[in-house]
Amino acid sequence: MFTAIAPTYDRLNRIISLGLDQKWRRTAVRSLRWEQAPEGTYLDLCAGTLDFAVALRAQPGFGGRIIGVDFVLPMLRAGARKAARAEPVVADALTLPFRAAAFDGAMLGWGARNMADLDAGLAEAARVLAPGARLVVLEMATPTWQPLRGLYLTYFERVLPAVGRLISKHRSAYSWLPASARAFPEPAEFARRIEAAGFEAVRYELFAGGVTALHLGSRRVA
Repeated sequence: MFTAIAPTYDRLNRIISLGLDQKWRRTAVRSLRWEQAPEGTYLDLCAGTLDFAVALRAQPGFGGRIIGVDFVLPMLRAGARKAARAEPVVADALTLPFRAAAFDGAMLGWGARNMADLDAGLAEAARVLAPGARLVVLEMATPTWQPLRGLYLTYFERVLPAVGRLISKHRSAYSWLPASARAFPEPAEFARRIEAAGFEAVRYELFAGGVTALHLGSRRVA
């Protein structure tokens, strides 16, 4: 599925998020605390087309190394042109090919809900992060306030899949998006599971009335 939608993935992200995905990604990068190790090594996990790597590389003063991991090679290839200095690696987020404590920070954008085992994926992210290193996660959420909740669900479950099918020409990919979001834990529960995986000082912030959540946590020191 992800191979099939790779050529139109970036364009559809901008359309269906009304361009807000880029703003949220920049906010997440600013929360990464990369300034503590500007020459360090950072992980773009479930990297897709490497948009997070692009956002981090654009930060003034950043001179570190970015490794983008995804299990879909065409996604990484689609992002290579815009993220020439990132290092793409084809790998499964549940079994990362890196030593323990290898990274000074990690970014995960809208990929957690695609993990076959969420808790195992979070534990693996904790394993490869140095003690004290920060994990930032952007993921879908559902507004609780009416009438925004009703409007959002109508858009998310009816309009968005139709637009996705029209542009990507894939029949089911953009039905998977609302289906996977419905099955994903609510932000408070997701934060609890991040903490259980080995992180501390875990918190989250909701954007746009609750359609997206930014989760932050630091790899537990002891």
